[in-house]
Amino acid sequence: MSDNTFTPPKVWKWEAPSGGAFAHINRPVAGATHEQDLPVGRHPLQLYSLATPNGVKVAVMLEELLARGHAGAEYDAHLIRITKGEQFGSGFVELNPNSKIPVLLDRSMDPPLRVFESGAILLYLADKFGEFVPKDVHGRTECLSWLFWQMGSAPILGGGFGHFYAYAPKKYEYPINRYTMEVKRQLDVLDRRLAEAEYVAGADYTIADMAIWPWYGALVRNEVYGAAEFLDAASYTNVQRWAEIIARRPAVGRGQIVNRTWGPPEKQLPERHDASDFELRTGDKLEGEAG
Repeated sequence: MSDNTFTPPKVWKWEAPSGGAFAHINRPVAGATHEQDLPVGRHPLQLYSLATPNGVKVAVMLEELLARGHAGAEYDAHLIRITKGEQFGSGFVELNPNSKIPVLLDRSMDPPLRVFESGAILLYLADKFGEFVPKDVHGRTECLSWLFWQMGSAPILGGGFGHFYAYAPKKYEYPINRYTMEVKRQLDVLDRRLAEAEYVAGADYTIADMAIWPWYGALVRNEVYGAAEFLDAASYTNVQRWAEIIARRPAVGRGQIVNRTWGPPEKQLPERHDASDFELRTGDKLEGEAG
């Protein structure tokens, strides 16, 4: 272990970027950096997002609602390139002052209603359409407890473990060990819960599963950070079972590729404006058009 130490100054000041994958866009202040209007499609719901785990949650929810016949859940999904700082455009900041994806604009409301934070969007859509949250108080409370468990644990998995394991400019033993310990504890929490229930909130598939799966399901399937072996993900057998069950849902397969611009071309759908886009506008189809 390195014996290098850092003595914090009395008052921290922002100077040169500290390195890492997102150093060129990170800053300690909020607000827009440039003027940029957001596009608006023809559907009631406008999603501005990217297929990170938080973005996948909402696209999956919308696809699940459509699969249950809710025509009012039709949506346009517009790509926000976070590595290019598009989340700091004036139009985006107007919808989400925190400049994070995803954000939803419900144009069926008068005036149009903005919803930001992925957990808030899931709950808003569940209440709007009466789906994927139990109706009884015990079931609803259990579901929301697990939803907020995910919202609280994501900074540990994403901002902590993910940053130091995958994105930091150098590998540092202390933060990797610290965040690995907590991620494994969270996996154990989830594994123990799934030993006694088919889905996270109980017998039924809910927004709690939709929130947790893009993070922890993808993690044990080695789709996030390439860390499954490092975390001994195979030992969490109940999480593995649950992750595979959800991965087989057609709506999950569709939602997972919305606003995705990496990976196999056939698994990329940079923008989604119609259900037919899954057949006609994936990356491999667009490459064929360009050729």
